[in-house]
Amino acid sequence: MDMVKIGVLGIAGVLTGLMVREMKPQFSAMISMAACVVIFFYAVSRLEALAELFAEMTGYVTIRDGYLEILLKIVGISYIADFASGICRDAGFSAVAGQIELFGKISVLTISTPVVLALLDTVSGFLR
Repeated sequence: MDMVKIGVLGIAGVLTGLMVREMKPQFSAMISMAACVVIFFYAVSRLEALAELFAEMTGYVTIRDGYLEILLKIVGISYIADFASGICRDAGFSAVAGQIELFGKISVLTISTPVVLALLDTVSGFLR
């Protein structure tokens, strides 16, 4: 049911933006961004349930807490970078959107290095 609400909110934002675009084009972009921000914050509020699920999963499988934290950071960075670059691209700033995406990718690569190093250490232990 929540997806229906978000879908209606998105469509209402787009239709309102289209109606306003003919009279005041600068307000059209602001309406679109406002709808995006509302949807984004609603999605972030749902992350608490996901965090509880991850905590329950760690009880079943022995995973270092640091790895789960890294995974959550990677997911967060990916979503934020995608969201921010989408808004910039919609506003007509494709160059800024590209730089946000590049920074997000570099951030994910930087954060994931401890996991890659642990994987390489495990593989080298098997090969000995």
